Parts: sequence; C-alpha cells; structure tokens
Amino acid sequence: MRSKFIISIALLSFVIVVSFVAKLGYDRRHVYHLTIATAGKGGEYYAFGETLAQVITKHQPKIQIRVRETEGSLKNMILLHAKAVDFAIVQSDTPATLSARAVASLFPEMFHLIAAKEADIQRVRDLKGKRMAVMPAGSGSHRIFNQLIQHHGLTTEDFQHVQLRPENVLNAFDQGIIDAVFHIIGLGNHMTRDLLETGRVKLVPIDGVMGMRVSQPYFEATHIPQAAYSGYPPIPERNLPTASVRAMLLAHYQVDKSIVHEITRILYEHRNELVTANSQAATIRKPDPGEDLSLPLHPGAKAYYNKDKPGFLRKYADSMALMLSVIILIASGGWQFRLRLQQRQKNRADIHVREIVNLIDRARVIKNFEELQTVRGQLFDIFKKAIEDLDQDRISQESFQSLTFPWEMAISVIRHCEMLLMNSPGKMEVSKDLHRSMPQSMPVQQAPQPNSINKPHCNEKESDDSTRNNSHA
Repeated sequence: MRSKFIISIALLSFVIVVSFVAKLGYDRRHVYHLTIATAGKGGEYYAFGETLAQVITKHQPKIQIRVRETEGSLKNMILLHAKAVDFAIVQSDTPATLSARAVASLFPEMFHLIAAKEADIQRVRDLKGKRMAVMPAGSGSHRIFNQLIQHHGLTTEDFQHVQLRPENVLNAFDQGIIDAVFHIIGLGNHMTRDLLETGRVKLVPIDGVMGMRVSQPYFEATHIPQAAYSGYPPIPERNLPTASVRAMLLAHYQVDKSIVHEITRILYEHRNELVTANSQAATIRKPDPGEDLSLPLHPGAKAYYNKDKPGFLRKYADSMALMLSVIILIASGGWQFRLRLQQRQKNRADIHVREIVNLIDRARVIKNFEELQTVRGQLFDIFKKAIEDLDQDRISQESFQSLTFPWEMAISVIRHCEMLLMNSPGKMEVSKDLHRSMPQSMPVQQAPQPNSINKPHCNEKESDDSTRNNSHA
C-alpha cells in the first residue's frame, strides 16, 4: 500500500514538471497576434498605430500588432467593448465602456477650423450658409463639431454638409467643393501643413473654450503657436486660440497583463525611436485622473508605472516601527498590570488562608462547645468572604481552589474537637443538648471529611486524664 502511494506521488510530480516545462516552452515560442483600432489612413491615429506596431515588433518579436482602419474614436470604443480589437486609440472625450482600461496618454489633439480665404470666415459663427466638410460619422471630430456649433448658436441646418475623408480635403479645396473643414488632429500634421502652405486657406480662431468647459469639462483651452506650420510667411501669423483633447491608448481588460506591461515599457524605454518616426510620441505620459475617461489603469500598465515606487514595507517602515513600538509598550503595560493583579489576588487569598490556619490553632485548644461554635461561625464567615472576593475578581479561580484544603482541614479539626468534648466525663449531657442544636449540613463547596489519621487532637491532656479516671473506676 505504501509503495503504491509513493508511485502515485512520483507520477503526479512528473506530470506537474512536464506540464510546467511544456508551458514554459509554449510561452517562449508563442507569438501573440493583436489588433489596434485607429482611424482613417490619412489621420494621426493610423500613422501613430503603424509606428507603434513597428517599434513593438522590433523589440519584442513575440508581439505582432495589426493596425485596423476605422471611422474613429466612437467606433474604436465599440470594437474594443466587443473584443473585436485588443487595443484602441480614442479621444479623451469618448464615452467609455466597462471593458476598456487606460494604458497611456499619447498626445494632444487640437481643434483645427480651416477655411478658404475667399469664403470670408472669421469666426465659428460665420460658418452659417457655407459648404462645410465634416469628418465621418463615428469619429471624434464629427461628434465634437456638433457640440462646437451648438455652443455658438448654430445647428446642422445652417450650412451644407459635405462628407469627406481626411486625405481628400486638399482636392476638395482645389476644386472649390467646400468652403471650410473642421477636424481634430495633432499639431504639425503633414497633411494640414501641405494644405495651409497652398496659401488658399487659413486657420480660423475658436473662441469661448472656457465657456464650453462648463458642459464639456474634457476640453482644454490652448492655442496654435505662431509659425507652427510655416516660418515664412508665418502660419499662423499669431498665436491662435483653440481647444484640445488628448489621444488615449486603451486596452481591453482581458488582454494579458504581461503583454500590456511589455507594450507600456516599449512606449517609454524606446520613445526616441517612436519620436523619430512620429513626432507626436514626444508627449506620451501616464494618464492623468482628469483626462483618462475616468477609466482605471490596466493592471499591466499600472505595474510598469509603479515599478520605481517603494514596496509596502519600505514605504511604511517608519510608521510600522512606531506602531510596533506602541504595541510592545501597550502589551508590556498590560502584562505588568496582569502580573500585579494576579499578585494582589494571591495576596488576598493568602490572607484568608492565614485566617483559617489561625482558627485551626485556636480550635485545638478550646475546652468548651460555645467557643468551638464561635470558631465554626468565623470559619463560615471567611468562606463567605472568599466567595464574595471571587465574584468581584479580587481573587482568582485558582486562588479560590487553594482555599479548599485548609478550609476542609479546619472543618475536620472542629469536628474532631467536638467528638473529644462530647466524650469528656461530666459533659456528656451538655454535649448532647448542644449537638442537637448544631448545623447538620455542610456548605455547598465542602469536600468529604478526610480520614482522622494524623489529625491534630483537641485538648489531648484532658482526654488522657479522663481515660485514666475511667480505668480506675
């Protein structure tokens, strides 16, 4: 039976080891194929997604990322929630889903309102009656544009909509199809630069952003710096007020923690390569509470961000040392108090024991029943006091038990002395009368009377004299 048990344990151990080795080998050879949702091919999201995929694959061949073209942020969030993609780039104002987790804050995106110079558009209000190019439905630009015009007292019925993809905007201006276009892009976008450098269009300021923050708190008031798109002639000619949101990298909560940790590490530790291929990577940072869609960090990203933080023991070492010192002091004080209480209980019990012993010594020399009954009463008074002390915790249970033996001995001595007095000549009648009046029951806690062997004798001299008189008679 024992040999079978040992064989079973050995086989189980072998299976566990083989499974562990196989899992380790699988993890080393396994390639993770992931998908990231971006936006149209002409937009910043798609360009950044391609750059990110290339740098990640270069430094971690086990992770292969496919860049998926989509309509924009809202669509990306829907795809991420459905687990159709593993990662997504969205604007920080996009309504979040429960399955999304924040990984990194990528770069700011500024509102660009570009208008043909001959269209005479000086502000957002002047868009009324114009032909307006709007980004695809589902994109962040499309949704925010509707909020922008509502804030400035316009509706979608006040101008003519022209649906265009970002890469077709330049041709639309050349052909006179549109008067203006609105999109949200990173500062310095090459397509926007090419469009502005034609000299046929201009940037229009967007005012009143602080007022928009009342209903849209994720908007940030900012400006497009002078000469951001061209130094000569400067485009724009001055700092141009506008608003911005941030592009966020999100992951589905079920994506492996180690994968997200590795991607986050590459984002930061190989940022130079990312910036070389895409300048927008220069502003990558940890998501701030006010701009991360109120989403929690993915555990993998959180583990990377907290790698330099001290551990719990190190962080709270001083506080824990202080608490430990206080606990030791309290425990020591409590222990000393307990010892003192036990000593006081023992001392009080010792007082009762001495009183009982004194009564025993007194009972041994008593020569009449009256004094003996007085001693008996005092003995019961001591027993009553001991019970009261026990109830009031002035003596412990152990100390009370220690009183039992001397108390029983005292009872035995008193009874022995009663017997001797009752057998004395000349006292038989009196003793009989007194015996009838004696208590016939013991206290509840009195033990059985011990044997009379080696008991102390009461009034031994008187007993010997009475014996000699009887023998002479």
